Amino acid sequence: AFINTGLSSAQKTQKTANVTGTFGACRLYGSADIYNCRYFLFQLWFVTCSTDYHAEYNRARKALLRINMSVNLPINIEQVKGFLAEDEANALYQHSLILSEKAPVLEIGSYCGKSTIYIGTACKNTGGVLYALDHHRGSEEHQIGEEYHDSALYDSSVEQVDTFKEFRKNIRAADLENTVIPLVTTSQLASRGWATPLSMVFIDGGHSMEAAMTDYRSWASHIISGGVLAIHDLFPNPDEGGQAPISIYRLALASGLFEEIEVVNTLGLLRRV
Repeated sequence: AFINTGLSSAQKTQKTANVTGTFGACRLYGSADIYNCRYFLFQLWFVTCSTDYHAEYNRARKALLRINMSVNLPINIEQVKGFLAEDEANALYQHSLILSEKAPVLEIGSYCGKSTIYIGTACKNTGGVLYALDHHRGSEEHQIGEEYHDSALYDSSVEQVDTFKEFRKNIRAADLENTVIPLVTTSQLASRGWATPLSMVFIDGGHSMEAAMTDYRSWASHIISGGVLAIHDLFPNPDEGGQAPISIYRLALASGLFEEIEVVNTLGLLRRV
């Protein structure tokens, strides 16, 4: 489609790679529903016919992410505890599906595995890997006396929140044990000596300013060019929620290292330039 478009050899080589990646994703669907097929066909059209891949790709995603595309999950996701809206979860799935073939994905803040199952299912479909990082002792809001404390996730024998047992149960039920690699530690400790490039980082850990800044500073530099930084719980109005997530979102944009893709509900999506 682009042989006679006047592109340079380098541009043709890059577009060939883009098309190859698109077909790789399209193979996953075969006889899948029309909306998923339409998404990849539109993506194919944009990467072949535009001289500005990133700009056209962003326009395509803004339109197509609003199509109500179904995600076939291996378990009843409504039975998994978590705080992720459906539109946010679908956006994470779709980005992971495209990116996870290039390099592993990392999520920070797995809780009981709701987001892990969406991202992990996409990674499984591409043969990719998801690192699920969480100390599983709960964030500030999960502790006794706080708004989101769940007594069923409290281990009285050690007098601490412990979500890891519930997380493992859900990952096993979703048949993701050969795709998801749990990292049961703090974000700062896990990042020491980390050398693996990442196609996507999803930050949804502690919501204190210190925790959010640690997550951003520890992991943003590991995202490959064209990869995605996703940050959950963005609230421009302080009356609606904590300001730490949106602060690191703005910091990433101000750094010049990331460009905005879009915001889905409270999920911010940035592309590494």
